[in-house]
Amino acid sequence: MVVRRLPDIAALDVVVTVARLGSMGAASRELGISQQAVSSRVRGVERELGVELFIRSPGGVDLTSNGMAVLEWANALVERAAQFMAGVDALVGARHATLVVAASKTVAEYLVPSWVSTLANRSEVKISVRPMNSADVIGTVHSGEADLGFIESPGATGGLDSAVVAQDELVLVAAPGHPWADGRAVDIHDLASTPLIQREPGSGTRVTFEAALRDSGATPVDPLIELRSVTAIRSSVLTSSGAAVLSRLSVDDDIATGRLVRVDITGLRMLRPLRAVWTPNITLRGPARDLLDIATRTGRAGF
Repeated sequence: MVVRRLPDIAALDVVVTVARLGSMGAASRELGISQQAVSSRVRGVERELGVELFIRSPGGVDLTSNGMAVLEWANALVERAAQFMAGVDALVGARHATLVVAASKTVAEYLVPSWVSTLANRSEVKISVRPMNSADVIGTVHSGEADLGFIESPGATGGLDSAVVAQDELVLVAAPGHPWADGRAVDIHDLASTPLIQREPGSGTRVTFEAALRDSGATPVDPLIELRSVTAIRSSVLTSSGAAVLSRLSVDDDIATGRLVRVDITGLRMLRPLRAVWTPNITLRGPARDLLDIATRTGRAGF
């Protein structure tokens, strides 16, 4: 049996970034390294694993079917590595100087990076961002493991204080060859009876979508596939015959370039607030207050 060496965590972080942004060039700009270095690290991971992760094209990259599975595991490793480093910081007494932010996956991927970058330019505080689903964000803030959380699910926050920082819209998308991509609206009951590619239970996107169907008198069937990241679902829709409901934040560029088609739903539009949550009966101060103010100002300006 061949014993495989675990790829470098930094290289896996590059793979995750390429998958999220859809191109080597975009990843190089976000990571601050050359496109050649990005490509080299991706190929190094593929070589070490013996698995092709991406299909390259002039327009960018798409995950292979094996790549989607590897991305799920790589996301988990990168997240655990971030938790490990946060734990080491706490062990050496630096925990008090670290702002820990728990954020739902969509918010963590598409909004938090710019908010955190703005804060980092104003403060020397260390910032640890922990992506997870909305239900887990609420639990993490409740337990005191995070100073501030961001969620995308409707409904109660488990007694946490909250504030709306942005508005979002969920949209139904499919690849151009899908039967729903013919320009006609889909009946809500047809949508509810069709298995979709979805996030896991507890995800704000899934909770919002299923609640919208039930409020309209429709009962959703079980998903076709459950995946734990927005990037994996987007890649799966691009390369399969399945459809999905995703945040506009994650698919606007794909719709604009024709890589995905937005499918209207008869009588249904899914709008949702994105909220910050924090421990009740306290006044947010310092970096946590600053980050909330940045999120509120820039988040609302984007919609």
